[in-house]
Amino acid sequence: MGSKHADNGHAGGQVAVADPTKVRNVVLVGPSGSGKTTLTEALLAAAGVINRTGSVTDGTTVCDHDPAAVRQQRSVGLSVAPFMHGEVKVNLIDTPGYADFVGELRAGLRAADAALFVVCAAEGVDPATVTLWQECAAVGMPRAVVIARCDHQRADIAAETAACREAFGDGVLPLYLPVREGGTLTGLAGLITGSPPESMAEEFALARDTLIEGIIAESEDETLMERYLEGEELDQGVLIADLETAVARGSFHPVIPVCSTTGLGVPELLEMLTRAFPSPAEHEPPEVTGTDGIPRPRLAADPDGPLVAEVVRTAVDSYVGRVSLVRVFSGTLRPERPVHISGHGMAERGHEDHDTDERVAHVYSPLGATLREVPYCVAGDVCALTKLTSAETGDTVSAPEDPLLVRPWDMPEPLLPIAVLARTRSDEDVLARNLAKLAASDPTLRLERNAETHQLVLWCMGEAHADVVLQRLRAGGADVDTEDVRVPLRETFAKAGKGHGRHVKQSGGHGQYAVCDLVVEPLPRGAGLEFVDKVVGGAVPHQFIPSVEKGVRAQMTKGLQAGYPVVDIRVSLVDGKAHSVDSSDAAFQTAASLAMKEAAAAAGIAMLEPVDEVAVLLPDDHLGTVLGDLSGRRGRVLGTEAAGAGRTMIRAEVPCTELLRYAIDLRSLTSGTATFTRRFARYDPLPEAIAAKL
Repeated sequence: MGSKHADNGHAGGQVAVADPTKVRNVVLVGPSGSGKTTLTEALLAAAGVINRTGSVTDGTTVCDHDPAAVRQQRSVGLSVAPFMHGEVKVNLIDTPGYADFVGELRAGLRAADAALFVVCAAEGVDPATVTLWQECAAVGMPRAVVIARCDHQRADIAAETAACREAFGDGVLPLYLPVREGGTLTGLAGLITGSPPESMAEEFALARDTLIEGIIAESEDETLMERYLEGEELDQGVLIADLETAVARGSFHPVIPVCSTTGLGVPELLEMLTRAFPSPAEHEPPEVTGTDGIPRPRLAADPDGPLVAEVVRTAVDSYVGRVSLVRVFSGTLRPERPVHISGHGMAERGHEDHDTDERVAHVYSPLGATLREVPYCVAGDVCALTKLTSAETGDTVSAPEDPLLVRPWDMPEPLLPIAVLARTRSDEDVLARNLAKLAASDPTLRLERNAETHQLVLWCMGEAHADVVLQRLRAGGADVDTEDVRVPLRETFAKAGKGHGRHVKQSGGHGQYAVCDLVVEPLPRGAGLEFVDKVVGGAVPHQFIPSVEKGVRAQMTKGLQAGYPVVDIRVSLVDGKAHSVDSSDAAFQTAASLAMKEAAAAAGIAMLEPVDEVAVLLPDDHLGTVLGDLSGRRGRVLGTEAAGAGRTMIRAEVPCTELLRYAIDLRSLTSGTATFTRRFARYDPLPEAIAAKL
């Protein structure tokens, strides 16, 4: 979003509307390479927003303006492309298809009222797209299917339509059949309003009957089926009205073939987007609460209602500064007005709760990287705000006199750790500034400064996500390298041991004198330190016993063998000696440290590694493969349970050292259809063979 200009609400057609019923928010979803961005170019050209279509390979499209997207030749972030079709404004929300950028996809789904699934006519339907379809179905989001890239040399529209119906369900039916002349795709025949060439009469009639029966099944008029079976020719207007109602309700899903390069199917798709997809007025906004967490009444897409909007994406531009992409759910956003910014519930990802009042200077309608100034943004519409210094992705924008919070959407957990370090001290300052900007714009990125390993760890969604993050850091002037992520281990005693600590120094004046004898025993996992005073006869004066414990704890923190903290031991102080003049707190701390080292040498040190409890949700087809892989990672499977719809949940305990690249490996094993979560369980003994390498 590096350019902007004022146009009083006009740029390639009016981009500010006053009526929420005249808005359609449509998110484009589908696998990487399916043709979403190219389809957006075709729709923008058809609507007169752009003079000619750009190219993904040349990096000249409206939506793929990010340098990382141009370099990778695929979308890496959400982008909005609005246009007018008749009196209706369509906000096309182009989202990345690659799994690493699922956070951008989730944000697009939040901003939209309907989803357009784009599948390639030559690729089939991938399992990840099926999973996403099921997620949209679970929340009742209206969906339609575009079969794109129909000019591909291996394109088979009929086979792809059948694959979509098999993958997505019986509610998926074509509205048009492709017409070919001499093997060349020349047009589309509408199954309700059109008529086919004579050579397609039988195929057309069969497809038309199937479509009409599907529409009738969704109709609220129970007499339609009976009239149809009796041979009555149903009115086209009735069928179209029932079709549009079923699509808006999310129970019927039309399929439209589109060739973005020739424009075939684009007019038909425009009609479907504006007539069948629901307006924001038909889509229930998310739940809201006060900043105190108390639920408030449900909102409606009312321009005169209380102001409630949500930041669905944040970008930091070198020229404009911070740009917040906002979906307005209620009320109207106007320039030169104060607003309240609230962000709660993201503290575990480095986003502290915040509540601030700021002033909206300008309101823009975004077109990819271009910002076009508009006089307002009503409920249901999408706009961009600049220079809101405290706004981060997921924040709520509301009226200062009545601050509200929108229920947050589900955010995927980043599970791939990448350790980075600055090359020079000056790079450290630049790195810190850039990380703050990245954290504000990308809620799927989690920053961790590990106090034990002294590493700065970026938790990413995958390798492609990590590549984009590193590129943005370097583009911001931070010269950074990556290193292997170190897992913080622990040490404990392998068996009981005795240690004698003698610290005696005399160099004139006050000397140092302390002697203590310790017995150290291992305890069960999680027990921590148990310090026991067993001194008899005052061998160690009472005032120095806390000093011994302090010395023990200090040495436990430093480690005894490999420099890792020592845990789960009982330390008994059994004997010692003191001097009436030379004994001191520091002397007994040192003696205790020496005794701990001697006890460790006698008993031997056992290394402990952290173990996580892992839950893997996957399709049943991949169950055996994933179970075998978990066993190879020294995992212990706790059990499996059915998760519905041909999916299984595996619960296992796996050492953290075996999970560093599991996010990548699991995706490879299951074609991107499995997800997993992890949480710390405990520390377990590290096998001797691995401990020896350390």
